[in-house]
Amino acid sequence: MIESQREAVPRNDGGELDTALAFLSFARSCVLKKVAGLNEEQLRRRLVVSDTTLLGLVQHLTDAERYWFGYTLAGDPRYADVDFDMVVEPDRSPDQIIVGYRTAIADSDAHIIAAAGPDVLTAQPVGDSPRTLRWVLAHMTSETIRHAGHADILRELIDGATGR
Repeated sequence: MIESQREAVPRNDGGELDTALAFLSFARSCVLKKVAGLNEEQLRRRLVVSDTTLLGLVQHLTDAERYWFGYTLAGDPRYADVDFDMVVEPDRSPDQIIVGYRTAIADSDAHIIAAAGPDVLTAQPVGDSPRTLRWVLAHMTSETIRHAGHADILRELIDGATGR
């Protein structure tokens, strides 16, 4: 099968933060590519036993961006209680969800840049102690890549589009 959504992995190697952010950005881009060009029915279509949908994955990742970078790293209390839900309410449009994700990404990137290095500690503890930005970046990259893989499968089931 030909990969119709192929994108090269980043070649950034200009330092730890540059490389980490490049791979997180790549993962985010892969998720956004999986929802591009689909209609609302396709984005909300449930193809697995769980409540996972393409739109639900984007909503979940929006909450993760806000929680891990907004609340945990930067200490913004507005994001302390996100629910990480994958069920998208019918009154929320795909555009609202996708724009929300793009906004959360921009906010997260601003928090990462403001942190002044991978050794900075989070404002909120993870478990019983703060973690470094390095840890949060690794966690969010793995979370985003994991869900990009789910999105790959759902998109292929919807219209046959493949690739990262």
